[in-house]
Amino acid sequence: MAELYDAVLNPTDEAFSRNQLAQAMRDCDVLVPTVTDRIDRELIEQAGERLGLIASFGAGTDHIDLRAARDRGIIVTNTPGVFTDDTADITMEMIIGVPRRVREGIALVRRGEWSGWAPSKLLGRQLGGKTLGIVGMGRIGQAVAYRAKAFGLEIAYHNRKPLPRAIEAMFGARYVENIDDLIATSDILTLHCPETEATHGFMDERRFGLMPPGASFINTARGKLVDQEALIAALESGKLAGAGLDVYPDEPNVDPRLLAHPNVMTLPHIGSATAEGREASGEKVIANIRFWADGHRPPDQVLDALV
Repeated sequence: MAELYDAVLNPTDEAFSRNQLAQAMRDCDVLVPTVTDRIDRELIEQAGERLGLIASFGAGTDHIDLRAARDRGIIVTNTPGVFTDDTADITMEMIIGVPRRVREGIALVRRGEWSGWAPSKLLGRQLGGKTLGIVGMGRIGQAVAYRAKAFGLEIAYHNRKPLPRAIEAMFGARYVENIDDLIATSDILTLHCPETEATHGFMDERRFGLMPPGASFINTARGKLVDQEALIAALESGKLAGAGLDVYPDEPNVDPRLLAHPNVMTLPHIGSATAEGREASGEKVIANIRFWADGHRPPDQVLDALV
């Protein structure tokens, strides 16, 4: 970026304050935010006349008010696809780790309390033959299904529309039209849908109540998809055997009750944290900027669904 353009860079991992973002947006042609930079209508309306492109570093766009950007004639791009395998790998880690009580085992050894192999200690659940319910069968959901099939899991999914039959056959997946039916029959439930007005907090007390006793819950998508109080209640009551979480509604704050639960795997939002993925995302950002600067439509332009 510095070689190609007159770039003002943030050389650290410390996020810009709101005032710093506002100042940057007043003086630039292109803004490159990350998923932690909330670019709302107020900031967009205060932006300078030069700002023509918001080239976001990452696949998600729920941190950007797309309608406000459209109203100002600002193009928004993202970097889809580059984190698909990385996020699917982390998801699969927890799909395996939660039923097998991996966190409990690690903690036991590290406390120096493991007394050796025993026939009835830390018994988990087999994966083979269990039903994995996938909410959202886009790129990441399909990548998870591909991995899960190799472990003998039965794949069921809910999506806005069914996948083509050829793709379903490749994963051995079956479509469940009613999301409540999917939740009620999933031994392991994993979320891979975007956060929208329709999905905000959709995993609530009622839906956690639908899950089979002893089920596992995985979320590597967005923290605000989940009513956290309802999740904690389901864990503390024993309704759920455990959970695997890479995202939280109030990041970087993690509720102490989740940390205290012996079978909740709490990761620090590292689903996309590979050197290869971050480099590929940066290359996509640069490609989008170059297309835009040359007067062409960027390859990863995000179209506002409200248009």
